[in-house]
Amino acid sequence: MISFISGKIALKDDKSAIVERQGMGFEVFLSKANLEKIRLGEERNFYTFLFVGEKNIDLYGFLSLEELELFKVLKNVPGIGPKTAVILSSIGSIDKLKESLEKGEIPVKGIGEKKLQKILLEISGKIKEIKKPIKKDEVYKALSSLGFSKEEINEAIVNIPEEINNPEERIKQALKFLGK
Repeated sequence: MISFISGKIALKDDKSAIVERQGMGFEVFLSKANLEKIRLGEERNFYTFLFVGEKNIDLYGFLSLEELELFKVLKNVPGIGPKTAVILSSIGSIDKLKESLEKGEIPVKGIGEKKLQKILLEISGKIKEIKKPIKKDEVYKALSSLGFSKEEINEAIVNIPEEINNPEERIKQALKFLGK
């Protein structure tokens, strides 16, 4: 098992970096967030996980031990592969990931609500309602111009009855909720 590698960044693309160590190049798959933190030619240390699949052997890298531990938890969630796990692990810690998932701030496109709830169940032991991202519509813009915080606006919008479609009525309902 290769659990740590240190070397010079010889090449990098949008998914991986080649780490040169004693005349050998190791391809290390990283999250986009971590790829942005490394530069060609610099010496870097990576905590790694060697993933052996049916058709391939991949080395996944992390800039912190905490990210590696989060990756190990995530890759054991049914339906979550190593590529998704490496992206989610770039959030940093289990607590930060739980908070991001609960707020609906997910850095991976294509993960549905059921899979998100499965991840939350695995990492926290309980299913929580996942907030859907709030689109910045007329109500959002109007409340923002009145000086309300992002959190207050999001909470007010979530509490507007779904059957109300008229923007003016939606703003009135949001202001009622906010106590104005």
